[in-house]
Amino acid sequence: MMTVNEVSKLTGVSIRTLQYYDRIGLLNPAGRTEAGYRLYDDAALERLQQILLFRELEFPLKDIRKILQSPSFDRIMALERQITLLTMKKQHLEDLISLARKIKTTGGNCMEFTAFDTRKIQEYEEQAKKEWGATSEYKEFEKKNAGKTMSEVKAMGNQLMDIVAGVGALQTKDPTDPEVQLQVKKLQDFITEHYYTCSKVILNRLGQMYGAGGAFTENINAAGGPGTAEFAQRAIEVYREE
Repeated sequence: MMTVNEVSKLTGVSIRTLQYYDRIGLLNPAGRTEAGYRLYDDAALERLQQILLFRELEFPLKDIRKILQSPSFDRIMALERQITLLTMKKQHLEDLISLARKIKTTGGNCMEFTAFDTRKIQEYEEQAKKEWGATSEYKEFEKKNAGKTMSEVKAMGNQLMDIVAGVGALQTKDPTDPEVQLQVKKLQDFITEHYYTCSKVILNRLGQMYGAGGAFTENINAAGGPGTAEFAQRAIEVYREE
C-alpha cells in the first residue's frame, strides 16, 4: 500500500488531483489509515495509469469514468489504441524537431509545413473515441445511468462486485453445481437491469476479462477471496454452454 503523498511523488499527479479523482468516483483508494489518509494498492495504480493515458488522449474526466466503470471495458484493447495514438504523436514531435533543426541549419529559408499537419492523428483520435462509445452496450449503459449521482453509480458497482464475490463463496462446489449457476444467472440479470442487455456471449466475454489478470482480476479476488475471478470465469463458461 502507498499513501497519497507517495503516489503523488511516484506519478507526478498532485495530491489535490488525487483527492478530486476520489471525490468524483474516478479513482477510489483501496483503503485508509487510522488517521483517515488515503491508501492505494497496485490495482488502484493500474487504474491511475489508464486514467492518465486517457487524459493524454484528451478525454474528459466524465467520459473516462464512464468507460472505466463499464463492465465491458477491455483494458488490452484500450492499451492497443492508446499505444497507436501515442506512437503517432511521438512521430509528430520528431518531425517537428527535425524541421526545427533544418530551419536552424538553413538560416530560416525552409518552406516546409507537412510537419505541422496533425490531421491523421485527429482522425484516429476521433475514430478511437467513437469506437469506445459507439457500442450498443455502452450507449445502453450511458442511457440507464443518465442522471444518477456518483454515489449511486458507486453503490451499483459495489453491488455488482458483491454478486461476483458470491460466486467466489461457492468455490468448494463444482462450477456446474445448480447453486453456482444460479449465482451466475443473478449476475447476468443484474448487469442487464443496471448496465446493458447481457447476453450469454457478452457475459462470457466478461468472464474472460475476470480471469485475464490485472486490476480487474485483483479487484474481484480482493472482494471475494483468492481464486474468485478464475472460478467465476469457469462458472460463466459452463453457463454459456447450457
